[in-house]
Amino acid sequence: MKELFKRTISGFVFLVIMLSAMLLGNFVLCGKYLFLIVMLTALVLMMLEFFRMTMGNTYKVSRALAIVGAGLMFLLLFSINAYEKMDGRFIMLALVPIIIVMINSLYVNDKSEFGKFANIYTAILYIAVPWTLTNLAVFEDDFSFNGLKLLCMFLIIWVSDVGAYVFGISFGQKYGKKLFPSISPKKSWIGFWGGLICALGLGIGLHFVPFLPTYKLPWYHCLALSALLNICGVYGDLIESQWKRHYEVKDSGNIIPGHGGLLDRFDSALIAIPAAIVYMFCFDLL
Repeated sequence: MKELFKRTISGFVFLVIMLSAMLLGNFVLCGKYLFLIVMLTALVLMMLEFFRMTMGNTYKVSRALAIVGAGLMFLLLFSINAYEKMDGRFIMLALVPIIIVMINSLYVNDKSEFGKFANIYTAILYIAVPWTLTNLAVFEDDFSFNGLKLLCMFLIIWVSDVGAYVFGISFGQKYGKKLFPSISPKKSWIGFWGGLICALGLGIGLHFVPFLPTYKLPWYHCLALSALLNICGVYGDLIESQWKRHYEVKDSGNIIPGHGGLLDRFDSALIAIPAAIVYMFCFDLL
């Protein structure tokens, strides 16, 4: 009961912070800066968790430079979408710290664990780039903030995760085959289909809520986006599970008591949300 209470409280606090980051900017002029602070903080913490898991305490200077580059990338794309007078070409400045990381690798004296340098570049591609793309889902053409699109994406991912867990625990452990036993032994096909059904159900349900952006989308796009978020979310979960299994860690961190690290909470979103944004761009839905 004590563990359940801890998980419930920490999960509630996490949910309140995320909802505030995506909703406050819709009603308060400076609310978009809460989104910036929350998402930028999450980006830094996820990269720190990934580095701690894959690199231990090695190459701290290069890791710090990579985090600076990732933060700058997020800040620049935020500014380009939030301010009309901001030139989009400024996004190229985010490459400067990354190039410095590459040059710095030449001057590292102890190269006995130099292979770990690849994890610095991996963190940028795996965490920083996808997380930065969330900025594209929270601003309108007139540079106003609207976090409802991103909120809908997160809701579908979260409901999909819950559905997969409930169906998997209830039926998947006894019946049917495992989804990916070599990486995540507890995941089952029954859990996958349960999560997909929940995602599709919520996606079509959101289509009928008048004040949400999904109300303006054709129903088939809502279903397609829900399926895409579900499938890519499962892959995102499996990708992080593979990293954790390789480095023999249970959780990426412990910042959320009872739930693990932020990378554990956002692993699905790192693959699912960029995929949804690409889909929406292809069909001119953003």
